[in-house]
Amino acid sequence: MKKMILLAFIAMVTLSTVSAQMQSFKFKQAKRKYIVYLPKTYDAKKTYPLLYNFHGGGMTATEQMFYSGMNKTADKLNFIVVYPSGINADWNVGFEMSYLNGTDDIGFIKALNDTLRRRYNINTKAVFATGLSRGGFFCHRLATEMPETFAAVASIGGALPDSVKYYKRSDQKIAVMQVSGTADQVVNYNGKAGAYSSALSTFDYWISHNRLSLKQKKERSIDRDKKDGTSILITEVADQGTEVMLVSIQEGGHTWPGSDPFNIGFPLGKTSTEININELMWDFFSRNKKP
Repeated sequence: MKKMILLAFIAMVTLSTVSAQMQSFKFKQAKRKYIVYLPKTYDAKKTYPLLYNFHGGGMTATEQMFYSGMNKTADKLNFIVVYPSGINADWNVGFEMSYLNGTDDIGFIKALNDTLRRRYNINTKAVFATGLSRGGFFCHRLATEMPETFAAVASIGGALPDSVKYYKRSDQKIAVMQVSGTADQVVNYNGKAGAYSSALSTFDYWISHNRLSLKQKKERSIDRDKKDGTSILITEVADQGTEVMLVSIQEGGHTWPGSDPFNIGFPLGKTSTEININELMWDFFSRNKKP
């Protein structure tokens, strides 16, 4: 995605608050940055769930913080949010770089997680990840390579990369939510040959990975706002303590549902106001903590 200069400026004002802090450490000769947001009621004596929120390609951690509106949700539901920053505003999922020999983002997240656990009182059974676009693609990589760390992931506008399937590292079960717009012109709902799966194939992959029974499949629709031009179809399978969910935004674009729409130079499509995706995913996460 192109830079959102105005959003970055506004978000920098947000960073001036005590609760959101830009931090960094050196990892493999590179300075890796990240923002940590502590909920307003943070008490160092208590344990807190932790949510990683990954920016899209070409975006910054600051922009993702502002656009997703996750800090407000963290205040309401009482969890810590970390917004990591990718090298060259990207995440290694095997696109335009070597999956095995490109930027070691998996190593960075492992090191970052160790750092956060030393500094904050983290509930290790409630560590989750979400992300937009390239950040969403990266959530699928985390699900296959760090299931011992993450209890669940939620990908917004980024389906399962072919490279993640090819280099699958673990058979460990993990809860996955996939959120995709059927009219997304950036990451096609029906997939892209040689790059990534369709939204439906992504859903099916994680059902198979988690060895779930389709007999438990449920669907529900949401269409409260007749003016936004979208509707929601939620398909979910939950069995044996693990859940997989597909949130299909009918006529939705390459956007974060429930957020303020924006234009950054190319058509992103419609933003659904049918759901607050932050609260929907947190409900999903809360049901899928590690035992």
